[in-house]
Amino acid sequence: MGQILHGSARTTEAIRRAIQLRQESVRAAAKRYGVSPTTIQKWRGRQSTADAAMGPKEARSTVLTLEDEATIVAFRRHTLLPLD
Repeated sequence: MGQILHGSARTTEAIRRAIQLRQESVRAAAKRYGVSPTTIQKWRGRQSTADAAMGPKEARSTVLTLEDEATIVAFRRHTLLPLD
C-alpha cells in the first residue's frame, strides 16, 4: 500500500530521509528535489520524516446541550419537520 500525502506535499518520506542524510548544500538539494531551500532546511532540522499533524488538536463535541436540544425539538414540533 502506498504512502498517503496531503494535498500540498511535494516530498515523500524517502525523499525527506535522503534530504536529511545527504551532505550536499541546501541550494543543490533544493534543485535536485524541486523544492525550496526553506523546505530543505526544515526537513534537515527535524528528527522525523513524518508529516506534522494537521487539523484541530481536540475534536469538537457533537453532544447538544439540554437548552439546544429543547430548542431543536420545539422548532421541529412547530414546523412538523421529520427527524431525518
